[in-house]
Amino acid sequence: MKALVFREFGSSDVLTYEEIARPTISDDEVCIEMKAVGVNFADIYRRKGNYHLAGNPPYILGYEGSGIISEIGSSVTGYKVGDRVAFADVPYANAEYVAAKETHIVPIPDEISFEIAASVMLQGLTAHYLVNDSYQIKLGDTALVHAVAGGVGQLLTQMIRLKGGEVIGLTSSNEKKEKALSIGANEVLLYNEDWVSLTKELTKKKNGVDVVYESVGSTIMNSFEATKVHGTVVFYGMAGGDPVHIDPRMLMDTSKTLTGGDLWNVLVSKEERINRSKELFNWIATKQINVQSPTIFSLKDGKLAHELLESRKSTGKIILTV
Repeated sequence: MKALVFREFGSSDVLTYEEIARPTISDDEVCIEMKAVGVNFADIYRRKGNYHLAGNPPYILGYEGSGIISEIGSSVTGYKVGDRVAFADVPYANAEYVAAKETHIVPIPDEISFEIAASVMLQGLTAHYLVNDSYQIKLGDTALVHAVAGGVGQLLTQMIRLKGGEVIGLTSSNEKKEKALSIGANEVLLYNEDWVSLTKELTKKKNGVDVVYESVGSTIMNSFEATKVHGTVVFYGMAGGDPVHIDPRMLMDTSKTLTGGDLWNVLVSKEERINRSKELFNWIATKQINVQSPTIFSLKDGKLAHELLESRKSTGKIILTV
């Protein structure tokens, strides 16, 4: 089979499109003929050597995607050959065929394309736990969403609105501001503005938002300042650098809450994956949530996909089609 691989860490130039052995499956696995693969920053970090990689070269990136089951293991009972499935946490997805545990895949409804499924498994399920688990959005809540025009930010904004909350978004450019407003953000501020003061001005009655979804990291103390007394900061990413250490006395003095979130602590069972993805797919199929059409590259052009993602000029998902 063909796969996008690399043998040494470095820039996108290390990626090559090669013929390698097709995976063999265990009794509790299925083999998936891949149709679409999500490209994520974790792929770039692994390519550069910043994240741990198991095994030996050639390394295969990717852990999010969709396709058709072409083979099933002897103990697999919930699926059959020909079923359309997707996953958020199966390794070696940058290939024509992928071996996956039955517990790690979810069915794709007929209304959802392979491309959309590969676009939302990681970011959509992340947004889903953020509004349901890390902080349960209630009618009338006001949320401050960092990187509001990004993949998670767009889905998070729509889920907050769906649950009756309002969104103040943060982004880096007027172009991205317009994008965020178009998908439902009530207000959008720019990072080069005094966004803490502006947020408090927009929330005069509360003197801050109910919750901040913090994905930048280096801005965490500003996020606390923009949060009301008894408010919550949800820390789930550090795209802008490591956060400072938080003094528990500050949390005590202001009655504020800091909580963390990581998708891998949420997707702990077959049932969790299926139930959460089912609700996500239903919201998309019924158009309660709109997903921006992804930017598509072929698997053999993975180098170009990595370069676009690293440029931070994209506003939606980038996927590779197989």
